[in-house]
Amino acid sequence: MPDLTAYIDGQISRFQKELCDFLRIPSISTNPSHAGEVRKCAEWVASHLHAAGIEKSEVIETDGHPIVLGEHRISEDAPTVLVYGHYDVQPSEPDDLWTSPPFEPTVRDGRLFARGSVDDKGQVHMHLKAIEARLASNVDMPVNLKLVIEGEEEVGSKHLGAFLDKNAERLACDAVLISDTGMFSPDLPCITTGLRGIVYTEINVYGPASDLHSGSYGGAVVNPANALATILDGLKDDRGQATVPGYYDSVRPMTERERADLIRLPMDEETLRETVGAVALGGEEGFSALERMWYRPTLDVNGLLSGFTDEGSKTVLPSQAMAKVSMRLVPDQDPDQVVEAFEKRVHELAPEGVTVEVKRFHGGAPWVADTTHPIFDAASKALERGFGAPPAFIREGGSIPIVQVFEVVFDAPALLIGFALPGSNMHAPNEWLDLSVYRKGIEALANLYGGLAAGL
Repeated sequence: MPDLTAYIDGQISRFQKELCDFLRIPSISTNPSHAGEVRKCAEWVASHLHAAGIEKSEVIETDGHPIVLGEHRISEDAPTVLVYGHYDVQPSEPDDLWTSPPFEPTVRDGRLFARGSVDDKGQVHMHLKAIEARLASNVDMPVNLKLVIEGEEEVGSKHLGAFLDKNAERLACDAVLISDTGMFSPDLPCITTGLRGIVYTEINVYGPASDLHSGSYGGAVVNPANALATILDGLKDDRGQATVPGYYDSVRPMTERERADLIRLPMDEETLRETVGAVALGGEEGFSALERMWYRPTLDVNGLLSGFTDEGSKTVLPSQAMAKVSMRLVPDQDPDQVVEAFEKRVHELAPEGVTVEVKRFHGGAPWVADTTHPIFDAASKALERGFGAPPAFIREGGSIPIVQVFEVVFDAPALLIGFALPGSNMHAPNEWLDLSVYRKGIEALANLYGGLAAGL
């Protein structure tokens, strides 16, 4: 499609400038003080959907942050593709670890650094520009498009499920296209065929009524920080496996096809270690790094707080201690069963002399695609045209709980095609998007809109 390619090449500087404007909006959904910026971002998306050629775009209210809806109808007889993404971002802290300000997009060595650059504003923007390029180039668009861009993905998509149920008829589609995942290398496009689920909890350990002098009372009163350490230590064994009863009972073994897919990936564990800056890799014994990240469940401490944490010293025996603990789940683990067993195990491990409370936060089930659906073959051909190489089928260690909801509500396959590269620091300081992938991805998505009709 030479006209399409020429249009993208001619407009790529403008595209990148627009993306930088998008990234400057600190749409942090977790922080109530940023609610105004989140709304501003929703309005930005709606206006740019319209500018891209989408016939209808609107900001729809929810009980939380708004959802942006776009609709572009080609023909009553054409299949319909629903594109999902999110415009909210993670908090930027710790800001002092950013080389450049998190909301001042900066290009270094072909990478665009900013919070949200790859998760997920950059990927949403690629869809907007792919749609614009196809429509502006007068290239046939054989599918109807519906776009749902939400502002609460980073807080568990609290209101999206109800929105989809309420608008199921209006949003009816033949396939759901999501770009919130990654690829294995800049020249190897990927289709994600599985996601881990998640259970997120908070363990609170309570001891004395207030902090105590560690000299006067230490040794006579149970220290909640020590008790929490005992609990956390007991949740994993020497092999790196969770000690939660029944935790691995329903875990699916890898298939021969999945093992073959892993072998063909250009994976080097030493490079992975260097990329993340770790002294050594670790985890559950008997599995490779990719197996641990994609096919095995995990149990990890995400945060700790207790006692005196400022500069200097203060000899206190803390009155309470807290840990955030998450579990990434794989098919066919059930989040409700897992969290019940986890809570029971925490109480079993708690020593006498303290009170323990387990709070449950958001969670979501794991997901696996049916790769025999013809849409996967159509997508593979389109990605190969855009990147010059056939895509790899991979999994993703992260969680997008709403994927399964989309499939259930619309009885349609979900297709996950993402553009985040390994080490792109999603949820961490110095998040970045590879600009060469951004350019190739726009053309690949534009081709994809044309190719999907063959699989629907």
